[in-house]
Amino acid sequence: MKVSKHKVREAESGIVRSDVREPQVQVQRPDILEHQAKRLERRIASLDMRNNALFVQQFVAVLAGVFVVLGLLSLSKIVGVIGILAVIVFIVYAWRKRKKVQEVLQQYNLLVYVKQTQVARLKLDWEHIPTVEDVREEDHPFENDLDISGERSLHRLLSTAVSDGGKERVREWLLNEVPDLDTIHERQRFVQELTPLTRFRDKLQCSSLRVAHYRSKLSEQVLMEWLGRGAIKKPPLYRIIIAFAFTALLIVSVILYVYAIASPLAVVVTLALCLGWSLLTAKDRPALFSNASTIKDILTQLNHVFGFLEKYHYSKQGQLGTYCEPFRVGNTRPSVLMRKLQSIASRARITQDTSGGDVQLGQFLINILVPWDALLAYELAQLQEQARVMLPRWIECWYELEALCSLADFAYLNPDYTMPEIIDDDKQPFALSAQKLGHPLIERNHKVVNDVTFENLGELMLITGSNMAGKSTFLRTLGINMCLAYAGAPVNAQRLCLRLFELNCCIRVTDSIADGYSYFYAEVRRLKGILSRLQAGSHYPLFVLVDEIFKGTNNRERLIGSSAYIHALTEYPCCGAISTHDLDLVKLADELPQMTNTHFREEVVRGEMVFDYKLRIGPCPTTNALKILQMEGLPITWKTANVSRE
Repeated sequence: MKVSKHKVREAESGIVRSDVREPQVQVQRPDILEHQAKRLERRIASLDMRNNALFVQQFVAVLAGVFVVLGLLSLSKIVGVIGILAVIVFIVYAWRKRKKVQEVLQQYNLLVYVKQTQVARLKLDWEHIPTVEDVREEDHPFENDLDISGERSLHRLLSTAVSDGGKERVREWLLNEVPDLDTIHERQRFVQELTPLTRFRDKLQCSSLRVAHYRSKLSEQVLMEWLGRGAIKKPPLYRIIIAFAFTALLIVSVILYVYAIASPLAVVVTLALCLGWSLLTAKDRPALFSNASTIKDILTQLNHVFGFLEKYHYSKQGQLGTYCEPFRVGNTRPSVLMRKLQSIASRARITQDTSGGDVQLGQFLINILVPWDALLAYELAQLQEQARVMLPRWIECWYELEALCSLADFAYLNPDYTMPEIIDDDKQPFALSAQKLGHPLIERNHKVVNDVTFENLGELMLITGSNMAGKSTFLRTLGINMCLAYAGAPVNAQRLCLRLFELNCCIRVTDSIADGYSYFYAEVRRLKGILSRLQAGSHYPLFVLVDEIFKGTNNRERLIGSSAYIHALTEYPCCGAISTHDLDLVKLADELPQMTNTHFREEVVRGEMVFDYKLRIGPCPTTNALKILQMEGLPITWKTANVSRE
């Protein structure tokens, strides 16, 4: 089917027509993405053949050109020279044509990689999802409990960022402990605008991958360090003028000597003047260009991203065009500044000793004849101030866009997810209400969704149930969707409405051999931290998630400690859910109106336990520990030993 230029321009500008029908059923996404990847692979195969054909043409042209030129030269030198020029022009033409094909090939290969990773994210194929650096905060109130970071984490699933700064920004958003309503709403609007702009998101990621050389560690931090150094001292203009004057005298004296007008002494004197002035102004040539080659490489890499953001055809409406305004307005556009900085860095390499920065003989001789380094220093000092203002702003914008595109890509891949409604209003009728709430790190064919509502601020939910019934997973489902909501991302729910909370968890607790903490003491410290936060007065009400409260001690003391702790929580304006195996705790609902009993249950079908993972109202009527022991062949009865006494 032929596509009109008008539609091509619309696609470039990111305009979404009302007649463009996006698939609404999520299961179609993998098929669509895999089809796109296969189509790109077919184009890559075709371009590979074309690239090889162009290489053969170049090779044949060189061989044939040699014989043709030799033949033409034997006939006429003029005709031979014309033949040589014709062969050179053809070789250059073929080389440029092949270079363009190779650039398109690289772009298509990157797009295939992007589509394949999108399919991997949809299928939770962790082997093919790019890894992120696993840096964890030991005392964070929910990072480890909710699998925000780690090998199979929300951060790894969510982040499509390539730059270290973009990845870290996604992580910071997910781990934010005190959410801000205005920031959340702004991100939500941005994500909703970016979600249908698949072309923009894919090309930005491809550009970032080109910067990173296929996910190698980015070097933009080196550039930021260079920019953070003290301002380059600009050589006084009169020194450059004097240097050029001496150079002019040297040239004149040489010309006069050639025509026997001046003596050799005049040449020696003017050369001595140039030498003396070069030594006198040597301080204008410090280690200014010690990293010139590195800077040039970095700028060349970053220009893939900045150039794309500068040239992209933005829609007149929306936040994206406004946010990317620094790339497109004024004489400090990336294309202008990058071209000047790269030119200076390239010229600096002529006299640079990359091994150690010592002055080489060639550098010394050049600066005797021409104030080369002084001129470069003068130009670089002028541009550095522009660079120190604009480059950090561009890099910051790049990081922010990568993070926002990560959220938008998550929304695009999961069209059945919804953007949560977050309200900072004490008068709203409930604290949290969710319909069909699921866990984004569980495969769809194994996922079970639940409805849950916390009607009033201060309400606590006690969850009882058998082993493996789904208590811990439900707690993590609540917490991880709250993290997504406060980050500005869509959530795994048909509908989620909640107010602002500070999230605190005690779900995944580990002992510490190094610090001498037992499991029970580590749990006590976590629970004490939650209570201390409540007592100190938090910015927002706390939302508390506790799994198997005080399971590290005996039944009697666990009941006493758990009852006292729950009573203490009800004294503060907080919400949350607490799971337990201790069925005696369900009696607290009779004396605490804030307490609601819920449970998960199981059924025995043909001798096997079956879990439906559905949350139900009321205390759990069943237990299954002995059933599990019996099913695994462990004894559940014993005989009294007969011990003879003398």
